[in-house]
Amino acid sequence: MSSESKTGNSIALRPIGIIHSPFSEAAGTPIQPVYGSGVEGTVQVDGEFTEALDDIEGFERIWLIYLMDRTGPFKPKVMPYRDNVEHGLFATRSPNRPNPIGLSVVRLLRREGSTLFISDMDVLDGTPLLEIKPYVPEFDCYPNSRAGWFDKAAVDRRMADGRFHNMDAAKS
Repeated sequence: MSSESKTGNSIALRPIGIIHSPFSEAAGTPIQPVYGSGVEGTVQVDGEFTEALDDIEGFERIWLIYLMDRTGPFKPKVMPYRDNVEHGLFATRSPNRPNPIGLSVVRLLRREGSTLFISDMDVLDGTPLLEIKPYVPEFDCYPNSRAGWFDKAAVDRRMADGRFHNMDAAKS
């Protein structure tokens, strides 16, 4: 996948694998990995990257960075799952982004060759994987940070209802 920015700079990304999950559509999918506790799936990494997975087994959690390939178009204002008022897109986790890149921290259960067995997931089946990074609590955890409007969220929704996804566009 490649694109050119307004400055003429080219950005090229290529999937390194596929994420498999029990979720075939957005509605009913957990909205964050913490709400997918116990949901298991696999990450099938392309064979040429198998060696790059060496030593990953020592990590309890890993970051999956992926292309949200079935979202709707970019919207500057959205009503997120956890509130009943609109917010600016960049103050939400809505998938309707200018660059639909997803980020999920999942539990790594085990590795078998180029397949990672994971749990605690919130990703649609067949999602293209862009990158994997280890989750390091010392670097990645700030439990006392402020969370803006989310600290006073009006809705305790934990499963998606499909409002941000355009399944027809994904099929074409």
